[in-house]
Amino acid sequence: MMMYLLSLIMLIPLSFKNCFWLIQWLFFLLSFFLIFNYSGFYQIFSISYILGMDLLSYSLILLSFWICSLMILASMKLYLNNEYHNLFMLILIILLMSLYLTFSSLNMFIFYLFFEVSLIPTLILIMGWGYQPERLEAGIYLLFYTLLMSLPMMIMIFYLSEKFFLVSFSCLNLNLNSFFMFLCMNLIFFVKIPMFFLHLWLPKAHVEAPISGSMILAGIMLKLGGYGLLRFMVLFQQFLISLNIFFIMICLMGGFLVSLICIRQSDMKSLIAYSSVSHMSLALAGILTLNYWGLWGSLLMMLAHGLCSSGLFCLANISYERIHSRSLYLNKGLLNIMPNLSLIWFLLLSSNMAAPPSLNLMSEIMLINSILSFSFYSILFLSLISFFSAVYSLFLYSYSQHGLYYSGLYMCNSGFIREYLLLMLHYLPLNLLFLKMEF
Repeated sequence: MMMYLLSLIMLIPLSFKNCFWLIQWLFFLLSFFLIFNYSGFYQIFSISYILGMDLLSYSLILLSFWICSLMILASMKLYLNNEYHNLFMLILIILLMSLYLTFSSLNMFIFYLFFEVSLIPTLILIMGWGYQPERLEAGIYLLFYTLLMSLPMMIMIFYLSEKFFLVSFSCLNLNLNSFFMFLCMNLIFFVKIPMFFLHLWLPKAHVEAPISGSMILAGIMLKLGGYGLLRFMVLFQQFLISLNIFFIMICLMGGFLVSLICIRQSDMKSLIAYSSVSHMSLALAGILTLNYWGLWGSLLMMLAHGLCSSGLFCLANISYERIHSRSLYLNKGLLNIMPNLSLIWFLLLSSNMAAPPSLNLMSEIMLINSILSFSFYSILFLSLISFFSAVYSLFLYSYSQHGLYYSGLYMCNSGFIREYLLLMLHYLPLNLLFLKMEF
């Protein structure tokens, strides 16, 4: 475990040396080394000092490495225009280190510390390389939502450490039954994942962030919330039985309402950002059912959504680099201009609406079974969410690919090999991972 950390620290001097592509290559290499490190056991493996992995943290660490490698591939424009790309690489390495330590730490306080540290590089990405002046407001939203909700969690960790001498995740065998404690511990995760009512920072941050910021937000930052909930739900098992119907109701109603909001969007990035809220509300409901299927389904949904949403942001960015607008009123008729990309739009959007053979379908089957076994009345909202997720995906596809293309468009190339590689590296893991579902 320490090997990866040391490798990342060794990459820091390279970020000052104009080694843009070398660092990206080394990121991919570390991802492949991590794949060879896989163990099928459910226990914690690769323990060194206070770091270790089980299947849950392993899959999210692998996703972090993969998305960070693809972020460099997507941010080629920074390198070509010489927009402080050395600083960008430094921030990326620090971000990956903080995510790696968050997912692999066995100590609750170290988890909390790096959970908070990962916020700062993301904030710098949004404020430093974002597009519009509103990026400052989006950054402040992100910062204050996260900081306000995370302080109670720190106090709870100190309380557990002082009263029960609990500092390690492997020793969480208490049953706490206070609503106040539950809120203190889990509000930050509800904000991160994000739960409906606490999701307002997300569309703002996504729309103002550069492509790398959107990819890391959609791919990894939302997963921090799910990961934290999966780790800390053990403390509230007895207590949640009476309470979780309330939260599941908020999630399902919120998922449905956000799906309706998606259909009203005219900004491509905004639509994809709102669809994230809809998907993650299903994952959150799955975690709160406390079923075996619900927990595995939500992990699968996090992985599938990380790849799918990140790929859609890349596609929106490729259109933005050509047409210089994210508006659906100007991004029309792309089928005539970029027919090869049109296929990838279709494939990723079909995965987004959980069509086979994607990982999204597998996770939705597990989540829907889990939520229905919890309460049969949730079938109404589940069917509405499934239907409207197909509606907004088809809406985005048909609006952007069909119709008359924008007459002010002077010339447009059909895409670079780098862009096709980037999109395929999102699509292939998403649709080949379902072959290994026995894990």
